[in-house]
Amino acid sequence: MARVKQTPRHARETQEKKKRRNKPGTVALREIRKMQKTFKLIIPYAPFVRVVREITNQVSSLVTRWTPGALISLQEAAEDCLVRMFEAGWLCALHAKRVTLMKKDIELTRRLTGIGRPW
Repeated sequence: MARVKQTPRHARETQEKKKRRNKPGTVALREIRKMQKTFKLIIPYAPFVRVVREITNQVSSLVTRWTPGALISLQEAAEDCLVRMFEAGWLCALHAKRVTLMKKDIELTRRLTGIGRPW
């Protein structure tokens, strides 16, 4: 009768627990598709409100209160502006035959669209 070679128990446990890995970029694309399907806001509400109040205090001491509707509409407009800027920056990166979005792409986008400091 022939003996069958068996692997040690600890070796079998490591083989069973081996985690399946995805190819690079697969998870990122899945997250992008997921975010595009949803309509919820990306920036958390509380930190955004803190930044808005801080900027408001720097600009004017007369305005101290914001309605929740105004804050939500301001957040939606800010996120829309950021998404458009990143889309345009990504197109600049593609034009430079790159897939990675770099700081210089965002700077070029801001310069072409006139967002931010005066050039």
